[in-house]
Amino acid sequence: MKNKVLIIDDEHSFRDLYTQTLSDLNISIITASSGEEALSIIEKQDLNLVISDIKMGDMDGITLLNRVKKVNPELPFLLVTAYANIKDAVSSLKLGAIDYLEKPIDLNELKESVCDILSLNTKKDSIPEISKKILKGIIAESTIMKKLFYDAYRVANSDVTVLITGESGTGKEVIANFIHNNSPRKSKDLVTVNCAAISPTLLNSELFGHIKGAFSGAVSDRTGKFRKADEGTFFLDEIGDMPLELQASLLRTLENRTVNPVGSDKDFKIDLRLIAATNKNLEEEIKAGNFREDLYYRLNVITIEIPPLRNRREDILPIAKYFLNIDGTSHKKLSANVSRILQQYEWPGNIRELANAMKRARILSGTNLIMPEHLPQNILSKPPSILNIDKVSTLEDKEILAIKNALIETIGNRTKAAKILGISRRTIINKINKYGDELE
Repeated sequence: MKNKVLIIDDEHSFRDLYTQTLSDLNISIITASSGEEALSIIEKQDLNLVISDIKMGDMDGITLLNRVKKVNPELPFLLVTAYANIKDAVSSLKLGAIDYLEKPIDLNELKESVCDILSLNTKKDSIPEISKKILKGIIAESTIMKKLFYDAYRVANSDVTVLITGESGTGKEVIANFIHNNSPRKSKDLVTVNCAAISPTLLNSELFGHIKGAFSGAVSDRTGKFRKADEGTFFLDEIGDMPLELQASLLRTLENRTVNPVGSDKDFKIDLRLIAATNKNLEEEIKAGNFREDLYYRLNVITIEIPPLRNRREDILPIAKYFLNIDGTSHKKLSANVSRILQQYEWPGNIRELANAMKRARILSGTNLIMPEHLPQNILSKPPSILNIDKVSTLEDKEILAIKNALIETIGNRTKAAKILGISRRTIINKINKYGDELE
C-alpha cells in the first residue's frame, strides 16, 4: 500500500510545486488549503506524513501541529516557513515535528526529507533525465547544470515566484526563458525589464505605466510592462539595482496583484508569474539599507543559484564550440592548446566573456583552426589554476592530478610536462592515453 502524504499550504502554487516535486515517488498525495481542512482530512484518513506551512491564515502550522499531536502523536510532521524564526523552529521540534525546512525551499532537500521520513528506497543523488526536446538549445554537460535545469523544469509547472542569482554573465535570462517556455503560461508573453538599464526616473513609468499629463512629457497614456505581462511571465532582471522608492510600489503590486499607473487613481488587476534575477547579494544590500527586507522575502520563494563557469568546467568547451560556429556557416575547431587554455581560465565574465572571446577568435582566424594567438591577451596572460593534489586519496587519482597540473602549467606541452614530473616523454604519452577523458 502506498504511503499517504498530506500537503497543507494556503497558496495553491506551493501545493502544486510540492506535489510536482514528490510526484515521482511511490506515494499518494492529498492537499489542503487550510488548517481546518487539514484537520478534517487527518480525522478521516490514515496518513503517513503531513507537510505543512507555518504561516497560514486561519490556523498556523504550530497550532495545527499542537492539535494533531494530542490525538495522533505518532503522525510525522514536516514544517515549512518563509521566515526564519528560531522560536518557531524550537517550538515545532518540542511539539514533535520531525523536521523543519525554510523557504526558499530546496526542492531536493524536501524530497530527501520525505524519503528519509518514509524510509523510501530512493537514490538521493540521482538526477532524472529531461528529454532532449525539453533541453533543445540548452548546453548543460556538467552534473550541476543538469540538476539546475531539472529543478527549473519542476518549478516551471507552478506559479511560485523565482529568484535567480549568480554572477554577471552566467545565463540568468536563459533560465528565466526556460522556466517560462516550460510553464502553463508559455503561450503568453515573457516580458523583460532590466532595472539597471533604465534610469530611475523612467523605471516607474516603464513598470507601472502612466496616464496622459501625469508628468512633463507624458503626452499619452502608457500601459506599462506589468500590464503587458498579464497572463504571462514578467522577468525583472537586475532587481538589486531597483531604486528603493520603487521597491515599495513593487511590493504592493505583488501583494495586491494590482497596478496603479503614475498619475492615476485607478488600479488594474494583473495575473502573472514573476521571475527576478540579480548578481548582487540581496541580504548584504538589506544590511546596507539598499533593499527592502519585506520585498526580499516576497521574492525569495524559490531560489535558483547559477554557478560561475569556473565551477562547471565540463560546460566550457561545448559552449565555446557553440559560439565559435554560431553563424551556422563556419566549421571552425579549437586546437588542443586552446582547449586546455579555455578550460583552465577562471572566466570572471562567465559565458558572456566566453562568447566574446569566441566571436573574436572566429573573426581573427584565417583558417578553420583556432590557435592561442586568436584569443584575447588577458586570457593568455592569466596563470592557470593548479588543482589541489591533497584533496584526493587514491594513488591513481594523485597521479592523474599530477599529470593534469603539469599539463596546465606547460599549456599542454607534453615534453615540458614530462620534465616537471621527472619522467620520459614516452611515459607521459602512455599515461595520457591510459587516463584519457579523466585528464580533460
